[in-house]
Amino acid sequence: MPEQFVIGVDLGGTKILTALANREGHVLAEQKIPTEAAKGQQHVVAQIVQSVEQVRKKAGVKPEQVPALALGAPGPLDSCKGIIHFAPNLAWHDLPIRQVLERRLSIPVLLDNDANLAALGEHVYGAGRGEDNMVYITVSTGIGGGLIFGGRLYRGFADVAGEIGHMTVFPDGPLCGCGNRGCLEALASGTAIARDARELAACGRGAQILAAAGGDAAGITAVTVAAAAAAGDNTAESIIARAARYLGIGIANIINLLNPSLVVLGGGVMDIGEPVWQNLRTEVQARTLEEAGKSARLAAAELGGRAGVMGAIALAQRCAFGVMDNQTWK
Repeated sequence: MPEQFVIGVDLGGTKILTALANREGHVLAEQKIPTEAAKGQQHVVAQIVQSVEQVRKKAGVKPEQVPALALGAPGPLDSCKGIIHFAPNLAWHDLPIRQVLERRLSIPVLLDNDANLAALGEHVYGAGRGEDNMVYITVSTGIGGGLIFGGRLYRGFADVAGEIGHMTVFPDGPLCGCGNRGCLEALASGTAIARDARELAACGRGAQILAAAGGDAAGITAVTVAAAAAAGDNTAESIIARAARYLGIGIANIINLLNPSLVVLGGGVMDIGEPVWQNLRTEVQARTLEEAGKSARLAAAELGGRAGVMGAIALAQRCAFGVMDNQTWK
C-alpha cells in the first residue's frame, strides 16, 4: 500500500494556513495564503482548494494517499454534520463546507472549531504534551479556548464548549461583542485593553500611550499600550494589570470548575510578558481552591500561530490512523 498522509487547514479571517504531514506528524509541505474574504464565499472556498492542492503537489502526494483532511474554522458550527452555521469574519451562514470540499477535492473532510484545534495542537505537539486534562486559552483580539479531557477534545452537546471568553466575570461590566455585559473577553482581551486606553486618552491621561500611537487616539492598540507600559507609563501599566487581574479571575473559575492539570495560555496579549503573567498568577493563587490550585500548572503556549494547523493535522491523524474522536465525546 502507498504511504499515507494527512492535511490540516486553519481557516482564518485574513489567512489560510495549510500543511501536509506524514502519519508521524512531520510536516512535508506548508503554505500560507490570504483568505480574501471580501471577495465572497466561493472565492474563499477556491482559496482553500488551491492551497490544499498546492501542498499536495509540492509533496508529490496523490489524492488517494490522503485518507483525511481536517479544517479548523471559526464557529459556531456542527462538527458532525460538517456545517459552518455562522462565521462573522467571513459572512458565512449555514455552509455545508465538508460536502463542498469533498466534492472539489475527492478527500474525506473533517470540520472543527479553530480554537478546539489550537487546543488539540498544543496538546499533541506543544506545551500540553503528556497532559490528558488541560485547558487552552488564547488571549488576543478576542478570547477563545478549548478543552481536553481524557486526552480528547470536549466539544459539548451543541459544539459550543470552551467559549471561555464569554463567561461573565463582572455582571455590570462593558458590553461584549456577543451582546452580553461583563464577559471575560470584554475585560481582558487586546480589544478591551485598547478600548480602556482610548477612553483614558480622551480624558487627557496616558500621554505615552497616545505618543506610541502617533498622537492619534483612534490608532491606540494593545501593542501601543504594551509599548507605553514598557517605557514606564503608569496609566498603561494599570490598564494591563487590570486586564490581567480579570484574566486571572476567569482562569481561577475554570480551575475550580474543571480541575485541569494544565492551563496553556497563548495569543498576543500573553506576549506582553511578565506584567500580564505576574498579575494573573497572583489572582489565580488568591481565588483557586487549595487542592485545585496546587494541581493546576500555568504554561505559555509553544506553537504560536501554527497551533491551529497542527491541531488539524492531529485530528486528521486520529481519524485516519487512530481514534475517530471527531464523532465521539459529544
